[in-house]
Amino acid sequence: VQLQAYGGGLVQAGASLRLSCEASGRTFSNNGVGWFRQAPGKEREFVAAISWNGGSTDLTNSVKGRFTISRDRTKNTVGLQMNSLKPEDTASYYCAVSLRATAGRSASGYRYWGQGTHVTVSS
Repeated sequence: VQLQAYGGGLVQAGASLRLSCEASGRTFSNNGVGWFRQAPGKEREFVAAISWNGGSTDLTNSVKGRFTISRDRTKNTVGLQMNSLKPEDTASYYCAVSLRATAGRSASGYRYWGQGTHVTVSS
């Protein structure tokens, strides 16, 4: 599976961005998908995850109420809608495909990773 994440950019605090993750090579419609982020000098952290059918989602506390994860199984894509962005959201964002139908918070549970798309939020 080749994953492509895109949609990052430079925005001001309070703005919105939508990240998308597309797969090629094979479908991931039966796998959970997650988003992680890594800020400069910090460890990679979990952001959001969605189960294979979208029936279950999980968001880290710092983005709850602001971010939404969704997926379109027919298009083999997963989106991360980010609203009310804050400077602390600045990071490179990575999508990853889980080994299972569900998707957890541990990076070790993910098999395929895309390259990052960078988000910069200015104050």
